[in-house]
Amino acid sequence: MDAKNYRNEAVLFFCKSTNLKYNSLTFRRFPRASEAIRYAVEELAPKALASCSLEVDEQHFFGREIRPLYDSADYPLRRRPIKGRDHRA
Repeated sequence: MDAKNYRNEAVLFFCKSTNLKYNSLTFRRFPRASEAIRYAVEELAPKALASCSLEVDEQHFFGREIRPLYDSADYPLRRRPIKGRDHRA
């Protein structure tokens, strides 16, 4: 994904429940792809992230393809600190 695409509108499809009996698909629209990516990586359970789909400008990213977008140097938002990591030098 190009750096400019992080500013475009995005749609995220995911299953919030990990219970297969109640596994309904959730649709959520975001004003910017960067916000959808942050939500997927920081808010969804790892199992939900693995099964979600992101659409940006008719381009689709599935499950494991989303995390590299978050880790990219082009990602424009501040990332949540990793728990348990000491940030002192």
